[in-house]
Amino acid sequence: MNRQIGELAGRTHEDVLSVLARADATRLKAFAEPLITDLGDIEVRENRTGLVMLPMRDTAQGVHFHLGEVLMSEARISAAGIEGYGMRRGRDLEAAMAMALVDLCVALGLRHDDCAAFVEAEAQSQTAEDEATLKRVEATRVDMETF
Repeated sequence: MNRQIGELAGRTHEDVLSVLARADATRLKAFAEPLITDLGDIEVRENRTGLVMLPMRDTAQGVHFHLGEVLMSEARISAAGIEGYGMRRGRDLEAAMAMALVDLCVALGLRHDDCAAFVEAEAQSQTAEDEATLKRVEATRVDMETF
């Protein structure tokens, strides 16, 4: 899938896919459902689950290795010769399909403002969740100099 699409909410296509991959499944499905009528004739090219290797890098030695496998759901849909893609962690094929629907709308330029608002709201939510997690981790940090 080698295509160039315009920015959405000031984000690159990769950023948009990253946000959608982590978006709340319930909100994502609710947002994507009405997009189906705007897209018209849709072809489902792929809808599957499978395991993918999780690559990691040992920071001490700089060696790459596989930490394990992760269950993923993947969907590819197309309309008007353009493809939408979705890949999410877990077995939720509906959420992967919803992600692909949003990606397809972005690629076709449909409901641009709605898609931009949804992606921005999800990005802000994810940033807040990440900051809360980092604060909880920081609270458990031990300063070895105090021992």
